[in-house]
Amino acid sequence: MERQRISSGSPFEEQIGYSRAVVAGDWVFVSGTTGFDYTTMTISDDVVEQTEQCMQNIAAALKQAGSSLDDVVRVNYVLPVGADFEACWPVLRKHLGAARPAAMMITAGLLDPRMKIEIEVTAMRHP
Repeated sequence: MERQRISSGSPFEEQIGYSRAVVAGDWVFVSGTTGFDYTTMTISDDVVEQTEQCMQNIAAALKQAGSSLDDVVRVNYVLPVGADFEACWPVLRKHLGAARPAAMMITAGLLDPRMKIEIEVTAMRHP
């Protein structure tokens, strides 16, 4: 099976050695994505704003892969502070409410203390 690698241009991808997303057959696997604006490499201090940026970053990767947020079948959320999750729900519902993917949320530390949420998704694609 041939693979297509998608990059967001984030320096993390080059430094660590991974792709923002990988297309394998009819599946798109999007790496854990944080709230950095990859064009400016800035990140908001607000968890809700970070969640919105995460979803924009994920949507851009899915579009490059021939997919969309409506095609997401699985989502994993990671937050250092579990109590922050509820504030994110309206943003998540806005972007994933049509897809209603299977989901999991865990509380764990993230690479950079400025990061308040990381989101990973798996989606179908339409070649």
